Amino acid sequence: MPRSLAGTLVFAASAAVLVLETLGARLLAPYVGVTLETFTAIIGTALAGIALGTWAGGTLADRVDPRRLLGPQLVLGGALTLCVVPAVRAVGPSVPAADPLALLLLAIISVFPAAAVLSSVSPTVVKLTLDNLGETGRVVGGLSGLGTAGAIFGTLVTGFVLVAALPTPAILTALGALLLTAGAVLWAWLRRQPLGLLLPLLALGAGGGALTLVLDGPCERESAYFCARVLPDPDRASGRLLRLDILDHSYVDLEDHRHLAFSYTQMMAAAIDASTGGPVDAVHIGGGGFTLPRWLSATRPGSASVVLELDPVLVDLARDELGLVTGEDLRVDVGDARISLRELAPAAPTSVIGDAFGGLSVPWHLTTVEFTEQVADVLRPDGLYLVNLIDRASLRFLRAELATLGEVFPHVAVISPPERFEVGGNFVLVAGAEPLDAAAVRASTAVEHDLEVEVLQGAALDELVDGERPLRDDFAPVDQLLQKQ
Repeated sequence: MPRSLAGTLVFAASAAVLVLETLGARLLAPYVGVTLETFTAIIGTALAGIALGTWAGGTLADRVDPRRLLGPQLVLGGALTLCVVPAVRAVGPSVPAADPLALLLLAIISVFPAAAVLSSVSPTVVKLTLDNLGETGRVVGGLSGLGTAGAIFGTLVTGFVLVAALPTPAILTALGALLLTAGAVLWAWLRRQPLGLLLPLLALGAGGGALTLVLDGPCERESAYFCARVLPDPDRASGRLLRLDILDHSYVDLEDHRHLAFSYTQMMAAAIDASTGGPVDAVHIGGGGFTLPRWLSATRPGSASVVLELDPVLVDLARDELGLVTGEDLRVDVGDARISLRELAPAAPTSVIGDAFGGLSVPWHLTTVEFTEQVADVLRPDGLYLVNLIDRASLRFLRAELATLGEVFPHVAVISPPERFEVGGNFVLVAGAEPLDAAAVRASTAVEHDLEVEVLQGAALDELVDGERPLRDDFAPVDQLLQKQ
């Protein structure tokens, strides 16, 4: 085999494995969310597939003529790649999101088989190429280097180019088809054998591709960050629910922007009403369904909002299906809030509203003392910083974030229905220069939304925080805090 072809095969097979691994989290996210556990399962499963495939490929290449292996290896790898999407769609809806073993099973289904088969290509190529033991180091080292280069290429191209340009099923379908074609051509060239011998594997790939087209996926639109769907409310004709991965993220009433369906938006509205009067100039960290910016416009004429949204696909979706109209009183800046907020100074808004934490997927760099100092620098001296935070029953993340806000602001409060301090859920954190009017907040949520809440601040808040360390840029183990029960 020509050395150039050998290097190309190793490079391409390794690249394909890393495309699968990189896309793994996007495949699983609609069913189990994007958490540290998700990435751990995907990476561990991919490495296990690489290890097993490399060992099995080398062992098999010592016993069977490598010319008989390479074509079927690529064809089978392509067929299994084409089966990934329908397999995940079939199993994913029945997987409990909080069960690590079920998550690991889903990761194995999505990555392991194809990764193992494709990883068997490299040792087979080495066996086929190595005809002189005196060149073992050069041949093995060179092909190993090309395999690593292919893995790097697959990772970078997928993360920076493919995910932003194409849906995950389209990427995997194209990859599987390329592998099938390459394997069939290689089989015919190396063995001079009819393609009929590969028909079972080709049929498997064709079936997987067909199922990908037939089976409905969970995404209405897929971005680089989320699987997004807009669902109608069966009990309210004008109501729309925005679901991102496994989280019901936002609720929008297309005809009445004053209507707030989620308790965290109700608590945020109560905190704003208890602290400020008249129009509000607000910076929103995270857009989602753009519920609160439109609530401000509807309830406080003259208000102006700037929304810092990371995902341009969500902005387009909100315009197309959630009635979002932007203009002078509602502006959207697309980009990472850590950077965008810095570029806003000296905006001096009356409120900064943080709604970028989704379920157990938290951008940790928006949780730290350093970021909170950026918020304080932008706010007016009497302004409010409000944060929607979701935590599990241990409340470790909640306590750490309250400690973080307390490092920067003189007064911090947390608003929540009483039961959530026992079981977890959404909490609204409020920080500012003055204490929050707790009585006004409780009255507002009770009268406007029939929602009973507790407001903890002062000594009661210190008791809840209980000495938890603030989060900083050099130490913000948010994922670990969220996993602790």
